[in-house]
Parts: sequence; structure tokens; C-alpha cells
Amino acid sequence: MGLNLLEKTELWINEITLDHTNLTDLANAVARSLGLSDGEVLVVDVRPRHITLDVLATDIPQENIIGREAAILDAVGALPGVTLYPETYIHSNGILGQICAGADDQSAMLERVSVMTEELRKNVSRRAIVFPTGFEIQQGLIEDTNTPYLKNALEQAGYHVTVGKPISDDLSDVVETLSDALNRGFGLIVTSGGVGAEDKDHTVEGIQRIDPEAAVPYVVKFQKGSGRHVKDGVRIGVGSEGLTTMVSLPGPHDEVELAVPILLRGLAENWDKSSLANRLASVLAEKWRQKRPLHHQSDQ
Repeated sequence: MGLNLLEKTELWINEITLDHTNLTDLANAVARSLGLSDGEVLVVDVRPRHITLDVLATDIPQENIIGREAAILDAVGALPGVTLYPETYIHSNGILGQICAGADDQSAMLERVSVMTEELRKNVSRRAIVFPTGFEIQQGLIEDTNTPYLKNALEQAGYHVTVGKPISDDLSDVVETLSDALNRGFGLIVTSGGVGAEDKDHTVEGIQRIDPEAAVPYVVKFQKGSGRHVKDGVRIGVGSEGLTTMVSLPGPHDEVELAVPILLRGLAENWDKSSLANRLASVLAEKWRQKRPLHHQSDQ
């Protein structure tokens, strides 16, 4: 079973000295000791008596972690220019702390890790972050009514909610912002806006960049290339990565109000991403059918 390290990815080797040591070799020695590939561990800080490493892999088989302190120190100590001492030790937080556990009672350690993992999963699952999108919000041209509404609704459902900075109308910014939220250990990421058919709408595509298997059903279809429509319709997206669910909602506030009850029910009942996305799209599509607009309205 793989263990998700979430934000606790730093590892410290204390009471160690270096003399013209190749840091890449040192990082790779630690990586191999954890069953990782070269490049998946970096040395990020060197002090007179300790070094700090960052584990880039976020999921590591538990058997590669428990009781690996001696193996890591043996591998590091064999490198040119590295000096270890009787008091040398490894320190880390969270799941990585199990590197320092004794390996003589594997079953007890696995049970302990299992409890820690379940606690982390519960904590992460209740952490949410909400992002508004669009230059209209960034420049203060319009009031952001969606973010406070989403924050209140999620808090009423038991989530600990963080309000993120507005995301610009740029695909790379969407991907970077979502990726950062993933790395920060949020179990739910919700965006509002940016799901339309114009060239400024990128939140659905951003989710797809992170999760190519994301569910992205249409809410309404257009003739591609007609008017402002560079895409063939409005879609919403639901994707997942590790413990995290990502949801892109429309910008119009009345559509967010329609979507939130479905979103909360789906999260509470653990619907898969396809079921959640399709039910969200269905309720929004019904609103579009009733309106039968000739043109797509502003997405925020």
C-alpha cells in the first residue's frame, strides 16, 4: 500500500559533516534507499551539522519507509566526503517519521502507520480551498459573490475552508495554482468561472492537465467558431489526484447556487467523479434549456 506524504516531505540528517561532497550523489543515495528513482529526492539546505532533503515523490510504498534510517545512513556514509558520527540521526515529521522507527516489529509499525494514514486522510478530506477566476475579479471590476457563498456552504458542511487568490485567465496559471493547492494538502479544490466557450476560459482544461481522466461533461453545446465561441460548448470538470477532488463550477452566481447542493451531496455520499460531474452538468443544463439563450453570457 502506498502512503501519501501530503505536505510532510522534508527529511533532516543531523550530526553529519560534508567535505566537497557531491550533493546530487547524496540525494540519489537517499532516494534509492527509499525505493525511489534518481532525482526524486533533492538536497535543499546544508548547514554545518545537518542537511535538509526534500522528497519529491508524494506516494511511497510503506515498506520502503518503515525502519529505513540505518539503510539511509549506510548509503550516505559510504559517499566520499561524508562523515557520520555515533550521534548521527534522521528526523522528519508525519509519515516520513516512520523512517526512524525500529524495524523489529513490522506488524505493529504497519498498524501504527495505518492509523496515521487514516487520520491524515480524514484531515485532508475536510480541507477545502476556493478560487475565483477571471480578470473581472482580479481587477475589482465586479463583486465576487461566489467565493463567500461557497465558503459558507462548505463550512456549514463541516469543511475547513481557505480562500485562494483569484486565478487569471491563463491556462498555465490555472495549472500552477491547482498543483500548488494539491501540494498543500487540500482535499477539495473548487473554482468558479472559466468553464465557458471563450478563449479566456481554462479551468476545465486545467483540471484535465492534472487528471487526464477527469470527467468533463457538457452543460450546453455551441457551434464552434460562432461569435466569441472558440470552443464547442460549456463544460464543467471534476477530477482527482491522490486524496484530492477538483471541481470547476460556472461563474454566474445563480448557477453556483444550483450546483452547490449537488456538490455537497456528492461529496457526502462519495460519488465517483463521473457521477458527480454528470449530475452537476444535468442540473445546470436544465437551467440552460429553460433560458434557451441565443448567446453564452459572461462566465463570471
